Amino acid sequence: MAQTIFHLAFPVTDLAQAKAYYAEGLGCQIGRENAQSVILNLYGHQLVAHLIEEPLPLQKGIYPRHFGLIFTAETDWENLLERAQRFNLQFYQSPKYRFTGTPLEHRTFFLEDPFHNLMEFKFYAHPSAIFGEAEFAQIGDR
Repeated sequence: MAQTIFHLAFPVTDLAQAKAYYAEGLGCQIGRENAQSVILNLYGHQLVAHLIEEPLPLQKGIYPRHFGLIFTAETDWENLLERAQRFNLQFYQSPKYRFTGTPLEHRTFFLEDPFHNLMEFKFYAHPSAIFGEAEFAQIGDR
């Protein structure tokens, strides 16, 4: 099976600010762009920031909406964490461990972009927890 690439479109209220945040802050490569949209390469996945006029509402927590990446190498997760800290990106939740000592154990942190979009970045100690470990019911922090 050929590699499948994830695509996500999301709203922003300022394209220049979005490009600065995602390219300079997160290290995305900028692709095509026009006056209404910009394509961003986030670790080989396509994000498309679409300009909207109305202000975006704040969420009252990480649920129900956020997006992000699951790293398969802990050093990649740590490198992005260090980059976010170096560029003073806004953390919505500081780095932490979840479900320590269980097959679901993982490291996570959340960032909030200038438009209140929340992003989670994870590394699982046991890759089987990414899609499996169905005998466990824990999902997130609820």
